[in-house]
Amino acid sequence: MKHILLLLAGLLAATAALAGPRVELETSMGRLEIELDEQAAPATVANFLRYVDDGSYAGSLFHRLIPGFVVQGGGFDTDFVPLPNYAPVVNESGNGLSNLSGTIAMARTRDPDSATRQFYINLSDNPALDAGRQAGYTVFGRVVAGEEVLARMAAVPTGMNMQLRARDVPQLPIILQQVRRLDAGE
Repeated sequence: MKHILLLLAGLLAATAALAGPRVELETSMGRLEIELDEQAAPATVANFLRYVDDGSYAGSLFHRLIPGFVVQGGGFDTDFVPLPNYAPVVNESGNGLSNLSGTIAMARTRDPDSATRQFYINLSDNPALDAGRQAGYTVFGRVVAGEEVLARMAAVPTGMNMQLRARDVPQLPIILQQVRRLDAGE
């Protein structure tokens, strides 16, 4: 029995050592905690943390919501004005991570290497967004707390926004009030 307990303790310690940085997203609908996967998506995680560290996600919107698909944000202020970007990050979608419910990934244009600051959280399993014959969308972490907040977000009615020329815009603004690292010493 003692050997089994020691083995379990070792496995737990190894799992904790593999855990990546954690980030808290304080939204107008509640708090989400995200664990990032630096090993699978090092450039993407570094890119995301750059925006976290400079504070520029604070006050941005989740501007796109498709229930049963994704909620997307980080790119616009509350007046739907685009926020400044750093240089795009290389696509790391072939990293073995899949667009499963509760994972976070980078939004991009048709150019695979165009992701900057916008990200999305999968509200369901979306394997069609993974790398295949073409580049996919880079998954770089997962929600580890706040699933009920995602459910509340998914229930917000959406409609057309002429400024964005988009029809999947939440009618009740979902604001990223603060985004911060939860890592010790950061």
